[in-house]
Amino acid sequence: MSGATLQVDVWRGTDTGHFQAFALPRREHQTVLDVVTEIQREHDATLSYRFACRVGMCGSCAMVVNGRPRWTCRTRVKDVIDDSERLRLEPLRNFAVVKDLAVEMTQFFDKWKDAQGYFEPGKQPQADFAVVPPATAQRQAADAGIECIGCGVCYSACDVVAWDQDYLGPAALNRAWTLINDVRDEGHDARLDAVSASNGCQACHTHMSCTKFCPKTIAPTYSITGLKRAVLRRSLRGVL
Repeated sequence: MSGATLQVDVWRGTDTGHFQAFALPRREHQTVLDVVTEIQREHDATLSYRFACRVGMCGSCAMVVNGRPRWTCRTRVKDVIDDSERLRLEPLRNFAVVKDLAVEMTQFFDKWKDAQGYFEPGKQPQADFAVVPPATAQRQAADAGIECIGCGVCYSACDVVAWDQDYLGPAALNRAWTLINDVRDEGHDARLDAVSASNGCQACHTHMSCTKFCPKTIAPTYSITGLKRAVLRRSLRGVL
């Protein structure tokens, strides 16, 4: 590893631009975020990218690395390329590019709001704390998806978002599913209305790209399937 050179192609520009080549030392245990930081600090201070925690807690360092969306802080260079390959870094797909490797995430989070992805306590506070036994099916379904940190990897990987920019996307729908399973929440009907619209859960083609690439090993595909079942059950209650 000592003396080896790492060849890196980095996207520069916005939605239109070009790849710029950099060469820097190959180091043991080097992460992709280490590489980007070294380029920005030692080679080109104008390179734009995002990071915060560096330990897989914030998700803000997500990029497309050699064709796959990843957290760059938790991705070691040796795990994605061998000694003869180049590292290719791009901004997350399905987002507008602000500059270089930084993307605009406003639409992504607006879709969480459109999916009613926020806790609705109701008009009056409950008289006492809700009892939510850990072993119940609802609690377990909510727990399975609750650790999403909104990094955008699943959204970047989603083919349906690529085809239809109005689609709510796997992260927003996963959040809606966790709240549908929250027995304390009072917004279930409005939430099911939101996710059953033409841009909601029924638009999912079940390609499972979101589940495959999620760094938190969450399965948004299964959450979306749960929403489809919940929408169907409510529809059947209305006709039976």
